[in-house]
Amino acid sequence: MILLVSTFEMATGLPEWIAYLFVFILGSLVGSFLNVVIHRVPREESIAFPNSHCPKCNTPIKPYDNIPVLGWLMLGGKCRACKEPISARYPAVELLHALLWLMVYWQVGFTPFLPIALIFVSVLVALMFIDAEHMILPNVITYPFFVFAMLIRIVFPIAFGPQYFSDMSHWPATAMAGFPVWLVSLASGLLGALAGGGSLWLVGELWKRLRGVDAMGLGDVKMMLGFGAILGWRLSFLAIFFGAFAGAIIGSIFIARQKSKGEDTQGQIPFGIFLGIGSMLALFFGERLIGWYVSTFLP
Repeated sequence: MILLVSTFEMATGLPEWIAYLFVFILGSLVGSFLNVVIHRVPREESIAFPNSHCPKCNTPIKPYDNIPVLGWLMLGGKCRACKEPISARYPAVELLHALLWLMVYWQVGFTPFLPIALIFVSVLVALMFIDAEHMILPNVITYPFFVFAMLIRIVFPIAFGPQYFSDMSHWPATAMAGFPVWLVSLASGLLGALAGGGSLWLVGELWKRLRGVDAMGLGDVKMMLGFGAILGWRLSFLAIFFGAFAGAIIGSIFIARQKSKGEDTQGQIPFGIFLGIGSMLALFFGERLIGWYVSTFLP
């Protein structure tokens, strides 16, 4: 994505730290909602009803106990009613999500693309934590996000211009001069989806035919369709590279620890986590890294 300088002070007259504070607080609140998504979606439960409650005793959580991060700390990590431990994942998700939203604001700034980037990161956080716990990437999240990405690819350039999608200044967009901007953006988004999800499907299919085992689930493919559509083909390949690199390192450490304990090392590692890390890195730093690589190593 193209990174722009923040215009918050110019637009509102307020100091920049107000924007960061607001983004952090809102990010923690949305992170609290993501905890509901992470807990309920894999169990095929409604994310709207009933209200937040203790998973052990089903006692409704009071509003003052549901304050992100602080509520968990004030309760000492235990349910007020039954005193059963509350997973540290809840404050961890809230804090991590708030910090990631700060990163988004720092990189994207007070621009029209900011809401898109925030949603991008929020969906990634939900999918990464669900994959870590359940080894699935639910269709109820990945399919709607792909539709959302395609709609953004059509509507956003019409409303705000093509400059917020970095792939619009590269092939095939540059070869489509004279076509409507929304069509060029849509074609670029579809190519990004193909690069993100299609390349994973191809690798998995080839591995299955050669080795007779599944290399990855289709959830990873569906996940990268939507994120690839937003990132574009260049950043999609970069996201997969980052994800594979992180997965190889962490996977090797995990297998080594399992071997040292004499445990089975044949278990699967949720690749969605690493694809999420790679996608965030590509969103935040991808274009600058590509620019640095081209200027340093290519004539």
